[in-house]
Amino acid sequence: MSSEVAAASNATQQFVTRIGERIRALRKQRGWTVQQLSEAGKVSRRMLTDIELGQANPSLATVDRVARALDTDFAALALPESDPAGTDVEGTLVWQTPDGSQALLLGATRNPRAELWRWTLAPGGHYDAEPDRPGAQEIHHLLAGRLTLVLQAGPHVLEPGQSAVLPSDQEYAYRNEDADPVVFMRVVTGA
Repeated sequence: MSSEVAAASNATQQFVTRIGERIRALRKQRGWTVQQLSEAGKVSRRMLTDIELGQANPSLATVDRVARALDTDFAALALPESDPAGTDVEGTLVWQTPDGSQALLLGATRNPRAELWRWTLAPGGHYDAEPDRPGAQEIHHLLAGRLTLVLQAGPHVLEPGQSAVLPSDQEYAYRNEDADPVVFMRVVTGA
């Protein structure tokens, strides 16, 4: 295993452990059982238990649903406690695949709620997203490569330097259908 792969694997485990510990602490503060939170967050009891134990790497949408059930947000669970404002320019590795695709949460604001992300999709890489809450939107700005946003209305392709706003309260996907990596910034509001 290369040192880069090992570092990414370690960062992912840190993220999984962090969100699990925070979910468990918030659930206990509310006096909820695992079953009560699993019902409120629309996630199986088994999955929730594995998340709390740091033994599952849940989808971003699953973490978001559980966060909402606990009256918090994704960023509050994901960002390191030592840096609640998200000023760490390295970001928090939240999603990755063996091909090198990854998503870094760079920072977040509370009021209004917004998150800043940096995404990389390897050639052939993709991410299928679940709908966010009604009214949620994303702004994308393409830094490198060619990004295909797959929306209900049809695909929308971004070239380097281009930006797009999309409602994220629908099923959508990010796709890299080319031979070069895709790198883009993503701002999420209202999720």
